[in-house]
Amino acid sequence: MKAIQFDLSIPKYALSKAMGKMNSSLYVESPFSCLQLRDVEKPALPNDHWVEIKVKYGGICGSDLNLIFLNDSPATSPFVSFPFTLGHEMVGTISKARKSVTNLQVGQRVVIDPLLSCEVRGITPVCSECANGNYNLCHHMNDGDIAPGLLTGTCKDTGGSWGRYLVAHQSQVISLPSSVDDDNGVLVEPFACALHAVLQNRPKPSDTVFVIGSGVIGICVIAAIRALEIPCKIVTLAKHPFQAELAKQFGADEIVFLSRKRDYVTAVAESFNANVLHPVFGEPIVHGGADIVYECVGNRKSLHDSLRFARKGGKVVLIGLASFIDNLDMTMIWLNELEVKGSFTYGMEDWQGGKKRTLQIAVDLIADGKVDLSPLITHRFPLEAYREALATAANKKKGQTMKVVFEP
Repeated sequence: MKAIQFDLSIPKYALSKAMGKMNSSLYVESPFSCLQLRDVEKPALPNDHWVEIKVKYGGICGSDLNLIFLNDSPATSPFVSFPFTLGHEMVGTISKARKSVTNLQVGQRVVIDPLLSCEVRGITPVCSECANGNYNLCHHMNDGDIAPGLLTGTCKDTGGSWGRYLVAHQSQVISLPSSVDDDNGVLVEPFACALHAVLQNRPKPSDTVFVIGSGVIGICVIAAIRALEIPCKIVTLAKHPFQAELAKQFGADEIVFLSRKRDYVTAVAESFNANVLHPVFGEPIVHGGADIVYECVGNRKSLHDSLRFARKGGKVVLIGLASFIDNLDMTMIWLNELEVKGSFTYGMEDWQGGKKRTLQIAVDLIADGKVDLSPLITHRFPLEAYREALATAANKKKGQTMKVVFEP
């Protein structure tokens, strides 16, 4: 079968890094690229507790682009095994299931929870984090029955959604009701990332929240807040008009455009009834601000904004994937006693008096008509057009791009 794989060697990495700095297309188009479209065997079922899934759609995530453009921190490399087929966002149908798999049938429409934690790896007893439902913080993502990998799409044994087939442990599989179409299905995973951030850092009805970034995750944060029926004020920072339209459609109260030509700092401050103060030199700071800031971009500018736009004693939730950030001024964390919280993927949430998997809550909210994410899909490509697909995903303004999906 065809699959888009990432394989790393130090010479290839160094050459791609040097060439990519001259022309970013060479990260994908060079014969020395770490990324290649290959003919590979279907991934094998590791044991009798796994199923094979035929992929209908595989989404391109910002974390995938970060990897392809070689911006990832090497700190995550112990939790990856090469070569791996990319893609952790997916919707598909079960194509093969062993007899010991219960409650799942061939032909069933499903999504997966891609985290490869203790239960998936056959590790018993499970670690303390998995036992507490925080399996996104599992201690054993490089141990057990399969090769290292944080997620499906970073492990050489599981395949990924940028291929025609992948395999998943039965505990990862979540059935889709008929009320959740395939377009919403492929967006369950990014929506769950946003939903986890909101449920773990839930705004009060009286709060003002600031969402930095109006890409897929930023829009999903807005959608999650509104699907949970939280009537807080939402101010969103958007880069492009098409993003602003979606932010408004999904429930943002105010939109401020990020612009080098206009004073967006004052515009944001006015939304919070805050004051802009000017140091003797350097960028302005904001006195006052949002109760909660959801940072959904992960670059130096967005992280700087997340710290200066939070009120005294406020909270900053880091969802955007950051790596090395040079010259980031941390003064406001200290001066304003900010709470800075990371948010990685999803897990088990406190939900209606019990515990429930974030991805299942996401499916249920979509099934109940609380949110329709399908407008976020703007482009579809076959695997063979992966270079065009990745260029489209990376250049949002040119293609008015939100979510790009593969159709393997």
